[in-house]
Amino acid sequence: MRFLSATQVARLVDIPAGARPYYRALADAVRELIMDGRLPVRVRLPAERDLAQTLAVSRTTVTAAYDLLRERGYLESRQGSGSWTVLPDPAVSAENPWLSQDGDGLIPLHCAAPPAPSALTEVMAEAVADLPRYGMGHGYDPTGLPVLRERIAAHYTARGLATRPEQILVTTGSQHAIQLVLGLLVGPGDPVLVESPTYPHAMDVARHRGARMVPVGISHEGWQADLVSCAMRQSAARLAYLMPDFQNPTGALMDDATRAAIAGAARRTDTMLVIDETWSELALDEVPRTAPMAAFDTDSRMISIGSASKLWWGGLRIGWVRTTAALARRLAVYRGAVDIASPVLEQLVVAGLFDRMEQTRAERRRTLRASRDTLVAGLRERLPGWSFTVPKGGGTLWVRLDGGSSVALADAAAHHGVRLAPGPWFGLEGTLEGYLRLPYTQPPQVLTDAVTRIAAAHERGPVGVRPRLPDSLMPMV
Repeated sequence: MRFLSATQVARLVDIPAGARPYYRALADAVRELIMDGRLPVRVRLPAERDLAQTLAVSRTTVTAAYDLLRERGYLESRQGSGSWTVLPDPAVSAENPWLSQDGDGLIPLHCAAPPAPSALTEVMAEAVADLPRYGMGHGYDPTGLPVLRERIAAHYTARGLATRPEQILVTTGSQHAIQLVLGLLVGPGDPVLVESPTYPHAMDVARHRGARMVPVGISHEGWQADLVSCAMRQSAARLAYLMPDFQNPTGALMDDATRAAIAGAARRTDTMLVIDETWSELALDEVPRTAPMAAFDTDSRMISIGSASKLWWGGLRIGWVRTTAALARRLAVYRGAVDIASPVLEQLVVAGLFDRMEQTRAERRRTLRASRDTLVAGLRERLPGWSFTVPKGGGTLWVRLDGGSSVALADAAAHHGVRLAPGPWFGLEGTLEGYLRLPYTQPPQVLTDAVTRIAAAHERGPVGVRPRLPDSLMPMV
């Protein structure tokens, strides 16, 4: 199929009687046809004038619907050539749930970021007091302050992975670490293996590098080592991005046997492994003790990435890379084109928080456990048809809906005051439409309110049957 007539499109779209505004309902109907496969991608839609005549609406209405589809990333147009259906690139689409407006009043359940720990104020005061002695230098250290690199290396060593400070590169957050590693090691067309679902911003980096992403499916039960090995071998993956510790978004924890098997597969296929350990410190229940993934590395092909954002606070834009000393130096040179060095004050704060690791980790586990249990209880009571496995750590639930589209639900939930992250943002090319990621990083009372609002949105259905909210309350779409 290469094009559709106005009559065919009119027969396909199902717009509820009285839907207002009509252009938005029309755009939503076309988007749903694309997402559920009834309307293939790269199919030319009818001219605006023809569709308007067939639907008995003004051409302005159809033009507004096409404009909204283009804005959302579901339509491409060229002057004189018409408009084609496409799937959006989550990295640039205006429908991306991370592109929310500050102060829009919505409960931010699109973001799995906890508040700062109670010790932060005290640690920051100590860092400020210590800052003057660093102020006598130039402030640029591409590898990171020695005091912080020592703390990070000592923490890896305490976990059973002997590490020297020379193996650590301090970065401006874990996203910066991912960008540096993929920027140095991945080129256009290189195959990069990723979990499905996975952390969306890692896929953003791979897309920007022009890499060819190779998905390998995982579930709440975790990874199947033979499938990961097969995907590495068949794709000749240059690099694999994995999150074995309370994976975002599923919460799965990889056992040591699987870690060893995947490490062995990487050796056989000559694949570099980038291991994201952002959630590794946040076991909420008793779990089998696992070794750091790099403990199974025998030929220097594993690169570990850590972050201060989940254990402590996202406002501390400090992350790190653990690798060989030689690769750490290469990355430090490569970062010169990006930001030269990370902020000194934030590095001192994170070094101080490492000195309070047990205290702050216990606090974070306690608050996350209470929020997780509240969210689980609320969902089971208000939305019993939804299914999920309660993770033993991390910060998110990966929920399977009882039918319908998570993107449509996210749009409806925004009208009820909650911003959600629908499943397709965690997969490739519009997959995972029936899933939703729900973080439990907000306080219990906020989550109770959020579940009530989500349940109301789920019961009322698509936003096309309701009047449009004022622009100040509308989600970014």
